[in-house]
Amino acid sequence: MSSESTEVWTGWYRDRSGAEAIVITAGGGRVSTRIRGIEYTGASFATLCTAREGGEALTGCVLEWDLPLPVVLDGAAEQATLSCLLTLGERVDLSLTLHYAGAAFASGIAGGDFDEALERVKRQLPAGAEFGRRLPQAA
Repeated sequence: MSSESTEVWTGWYRDRSGAEAIVITAGGGRVSTRIRGIEYTGASFATLCTAREGGEALTGCVLEWDLPLPVVLDGAAEQATLSCLLTLGERVDLSLTLHYAGAAFASGIAGGDFDEALERVKRQLPAGAEFGRRLPQAA
C-alpha cells in the first residue's frame, strides 16, 4: 500500500449531452471519477478509461476542476488556486492556470502531461518561488 496521500477535488464534466458536477480522486499513481454512473480510472487524466472490462476511453468531453496549491516565496506561504481544464477528444489538451498574488500564470495548451504543464506555470513565477506541496502522482 502506498504512503502517498489521496486527494479529492470537485469539478465539472461537460459534453454534448450537458454538464454535471463530478468528484475526482487522485493518489497512489491513479486518478478516478464517476460520470453518469460509470467509473473511470487511469494512470493520468489523459488515460481515463472505464473501470469495467474493455476499458473504453473517456473522450468527447471537457473536465474542469480547481485545487489549492500554495506558493512559497521568501519563506512565506501564500494561498493559490490551480484551475485545470482538460479536453479529451481526438487529441488531449490540458490547460493549467495558477491564480496567485492577484495574477494568473497559465501553462498554455499542453498535451495531457500534467507535470509538464505544471512546470510551465512554475517557470513564470517570481524567482525563488516554489509550490508549497507536492501533488499526487496521478495528477
